[in-house]
Amino acid sequence: MAQPVCPWWLGYVLASPIRRLLQDPEKILMPYVKPNMVALDIGSAMGFFTLPLARMTSHGGRVIAVDLQEKMIASLRRRAEKAGLSAQIETRQCSETQLGIEDLAGQVDFALIFAVLHEMPDIPATLASVYRALKAGGMLLMAEPTGHVDGPQFEETIAAAQACGFTVGASPKIRRSHARVLTKPHP
Repeated sequence: MAQPVCPWWLGYVLASPIRRLLQDPEKILMPYVKPNMVALDIGSAMGFFTLPLARMTSHGGRVIAVDLQEKMIASLRRRAEKAGLSAQIETRQCSETQLGIEDLAGQVDFALIFAVLHEMPDIPATLASVYRALKAGGMLLMAEPTGHVDGPQFEETIAAAQACGFTVGASPKIRRSHARVLTKPHP
């Protein structure tokens, strides 16, 4: 069952440089993100991962940042502009039931769903939408906070991902998180 959506004002805490002491986005993303990739950040909030993704994909890549809350997206746009990354970042506001990424079918190299999947009302539908957006061989890094999602719940989410067609890979160590790398197999 979905939990309440994180209030927009908490986005300032989530984007704080102090958070990097617990979860360094560059370290977390480095094994998966390369220059010129198309990356998808689901639940981007104010851009804690979006801005590093844009830097890591460099000028040939792009990042599509999706969030439910307009205030989060507006803040992300301001932060991207200030960082000189707005040309690489496309923002989209999703609805409670649709991510609004149908036009990305087979175009995404890397997707990130970090600490937000448990807020989604239909986790299998969300995972299926991300699966469709990924290229063959594309990866999804999924992480959920241990304070909101217990081990059995996370394993249910992994099973839902497998039902969509994902293959299960590594379990990266991310502080205070359950995490898994999932891949869309080649046909």
